[in-house]
Amino acid sequence: MAGTVSAGSDTFVRWTTGFLDAPSRAAEEFWRDVTGSGLSSRRGAGGEFATLLPAGGDAYLRVQVVGDGPARAHLDLHVERVAAQARRVVGLGAVVVHEEGGLAVLRSPAGLLFCLVSWQGEVVRPVPAAWPGGRSLVDQWCLDIPGAVFEAEADFWAAVTGWPRRPASRPEFEILVRPDGMPLRLLLQRIGGPVSGMHPDVAADDRDAEVRRHVELGAAVVRTEAAWTTLRDPAGRSYCVTDRDPVTGRLG
Repeated sequence: MAGTVSAGSDTFVRWTTGFLDAPSRAAEEFWRDVTGSGLSSRRGAGGEFATLLPAGGDAYLRVQVVGDGPARAHLDLHVERVAAQARRVVGLGAVVVHEEGGLAVLRSPAGLLFCLVSWQGEVVRPVPAAWPGGRSLVDQWCLDIPGAVFEAEADFWAAVTGWPRRPASRPEFEILVRPDGMPLRLLLQRIGGPVSGMHPDVAADDRDAEVRRHVELGAAVVRTEAAWTTLRDPAGRSYCVTDRDPVTGRLG
């Protein structure tokens, strides 16, 4: 069943949107097919923005053509008062990159780009899409954080969202506990390299069948781990298909 967001008074984020950024539209059809979504009309001065429209529930994934590469991902946090929340987030250590009405583009202390945008009343989390091999859903955004700055960056994101930190299934991971109905869980991953990044994760009933489906649509397998497979989409963006249940979010 679709969930409705329940946010307490100490939760600043009302909704989350994952953005898939690329220098061209090369992977837009891929992500539309992977998620079983429609594609909205294009927006922006150059038609650079479009929304992936789920079969049910409120939209939470968007695509954007950017002027430079490589293909990457960023996160939009939907809040009720953008300017006030931007001031709060800057006080926590973020840097403002750009501001205009209803939008603030910021960079975290570890260099992760994200946006604060005006909440438009989204509350209903989309349900997983059903395929011959089972169900799947983009349900997680992974923040890849260098180990040297992990603790400070994890504290930053917990303070920005108001979501508590919790240990995950492996020592290199932590999660931020999202409110019920929030479409994207945030996974914090310690990495060995010096450059921070973000990538989407797809939860699937049957990982092997889901990976085969993605490969048929144009993805390439990078490596396979015990509980997830890393792939690259047609634009070269890395992402993962995981064994997490697409309904409950629990690791199978």
